[in-house]
Amino acid sequence: MKLRTKILIMCLGCTFLALILQTAVFYSLSSEFVYDQAKNESENSLRNMQNEVYQFVKRIESSMVDIYVEEDFIQALKEEQSIDELRRRFFRRAYDIGTKSFETQDGVVALYLYTPDNEIISTYRRAVTPKHRYAEDIYEDMEQENSAKVLEYLESDDAAMLISSYYNPYREKDILRFVLKLYNNSNRNYQIGYVVCDVDSKVFASIMEKYRTDNTMFIWLQPDGDRPVTALGTLSTDEEELFRKMSEGIASGDTVNTAGINEQEIFQAEQSKYNLTAYSILPQRILLRNQRNLSINIVLIAIVMIVLSTVLSFLISRYMTRPLGNLMGTIQRIKKGETELRAGTENKDEIGELGKNFNEMLDQMEELREKESRANLLLSQAEYKALQAQINPHFLYNTLETMSSIAEIRGCPEVSMLSQSLSNIFRYSLNMKDQMSTVAQEINHLKNYCYVMSVRMQDNIEYIYDIDESLLKEKIPRISIQPLVENALNHGLRNKRGEKKVQIQIKRKEENVVISVRDNGMGMDAAKINENLQKNEMIQTEKGNSVGLYNINARIKILYGDQYGIHVESVQGEGSSVFIVLPAEKKERE
Repeated sequence: MKLRTKILIMCLGCTFLALILQTAVFYSLSSEFVYDQAKNESENSLRNMQNEVYQFVKRIESSMVDIYVEEDFIQALKEEQSIDELRRRFFRRAYDIGTKSFETQDGVVALYLYTPDNEIISTYRRAVTPKHRYAEDIYEDMEQENSAKVLEYLESDDAAMLISSYYNPYREKDILRFVLKLYNNSNRNYQIGYVVCDVDSKVFASIMEKYRTDNTMFIWLQPDGDRPVTALGTLSTDEEELFRKMSEGIASGDTVNTAGINEQEIFQAEQSKYNLTAYSILPQRILLRNQRNLSINIVLIAIVMIVLSTVLSFLISRYMTRPLGNLMGTIQRIKKGETELRAGTENKDEIGELGKNFNEMLDQMEELREKESRANLLLSQAEYKALQAQINPHFLYNTLETMSSIAEIRGCPEVSMLSQSLSNIFRYSLNMKDQMSTVAQEINHLKNYCYVMSVRMQDNIEYIYDIDESLLKEKIPRISIQPLVENALNHGLRNKRGEKKVQIQIKRKEENVVISVRDNGMGMDAAKINENLQKNEMIQTEKGNSVGLYNINARIKILYGDQYGIHVESVQGEGSSVFIVLPAEKKERE
């Protein structure tokens, strides 16, 4: 170990030890303070939320009190007119009050006017759809509308406005309910009716959302002795149980325990005028997050100091070893594939000489690589031409013998047609200037071959063509279909008795061209042939009973890659299918 390294380790060790001691002391002294600050922030946020909720409730109450301006309606209530007369005269009064006294942002969804005997006078519902439905009378379904709380309030001496809620199954949400008693101005102890105003809970939800100190914070509003008015946030399984117990306790009038329970902190904020208290459940881990953040910051500071110490310690040594480091960096980049890079040789020392020699070595390697690439290209071309040059001479000899026999025995004009087809076959087969051909040319060549074979073998073979006309101009390797038919005739149908069929099909499948030749012959050992086709060994193109298949397969793989080629499917006694898969021609191809 060098002296410079020893000094570095000693400095870093002392710095690290000092930072650990500082972190431990700071954490022990400040953890409780930080935790209390986080709790105070949550409590203050809840109180601020309650202040805004109070202002909203006060605005709703003020709008409901405006009903006293409806002097004719108030006078009719004072005179205790009959319910039929009240409904006849004021059946639209709830609509007028709901649209005139309340603003759109108040979220009023329904308004009801009642007599002291709980008889409905007028109803206003903002929307009546399958999704937005509200009761015409809050006493239609006492349990669903939570109407028992309204009756309990009406029978009490409480003159303050009631705040309650119910669950609307059509909206699938809580609806806030405000109930205000109407009195005879001359006798405050004499109740002449009451008004019920239902408000969408999304108004409170938008207020509550602004004061959530964390997304994991769960807030709800609940009057003492009643169900929760509205809630915001999500709960875990344990928190749901805690919320259920607390809300049930509040509804039954029990005292709420706000001490931390099961790693949860409970906060509450009451209102001075209205019976509406805000509660929140916050996981203690959220309050401890500031402590963790503080600890992380201390660790980061320690890391930064260690890094700075390391940088300063190596500043001078790096100046001396920088050229060597640059050379090593260049070598790593060249190793990853940037072979065009070269090492800098501006230094006149040993490192500069090393970089110069390294560059010369790279130049020589690049030259050798180019030579090898050219050699491989020439080899591939030679292999391709050698594969193309493999023509079965027995076909020429046998055909000529057949022509001679027919001419000698029959002396019929078939010889002319046979000679013409054979001439076309020779002209097409021996023209090797272009390695590629079209589907149309290949089919024309195949039909000449099939005619010659029909005359020669005197077999009643049915040839079925199923060609996608849009592929007639598609480029494919020359002489790639005829050998497949020849293979079907020689190995599939030679010993076949009865009806003989060969189907030639050319279709487009996604981005490929699929050529298939099917026969109903005796079948073949498809597994062995596919294994040899997969190996694609040159020796297979020179021997065996399926030279044509191996030849075509080898040419296709040379031209397009190993993912293309020939595949064989066969069932003994039922027939065989040979498939060629080629890439469809694109407008632009390298």
